[in-house]
Amino acid sequence: MKITAQEEYGLRILIRLAACKDEEGLSIPQLSEAEGLTTHYVAKFARTLRMANFIRSTPGNKGGYILARPAGEIVIKDVLEALGGVLFDTSFCGAHTGNMRFCTNSVDCSARSLWQILQLTIDKLLVQITLADLIGKEEASAVKFNSLVRQNPVL
Repeated sequence: MKITAQEEYGLRILIRLAACKDEEGLSIPQLSEAEGLTTHYVAKFARTLRMANFIRSTPGNKGGYILARPAGEIVIKDVLEALGGVLFDTSFCGAHTGNMRFCTNSVDCSARSLWQILQLTIDKLLVQITLADLIGKEEASAVKFNSLVRQNPVL
């Protein structure tokens, strides 16, 4: 499995905004410079995050972007779904039929059960993590995430 650039950069932008103490937030040029991305790319992510109601713009000449709600209310599962979608959903099998109209394994598919349990396990972890958990030092986040894994034997 791969984490897409959209998921990585979009999440980094959201973390940067969550950590911002300025009431006016951060502008696209500021985010661009801080993350080493082009302004066009940052604008694309900002639009996606705004449309998903994770961020909102602040008015004025010095306006920028801020979180639309507190970081503790922004669930990472929802963020990743908005940025890139889920790993597996019910339409997956219909989209991967090969040269056939229907998948040859549509009735009995062990691969489908693997993708379903993988998605379920990932979702179970990600619903427990909020943006607030990602603000700060990596060490603090690692402690939190290791604790979640210990609490959930399936993980």
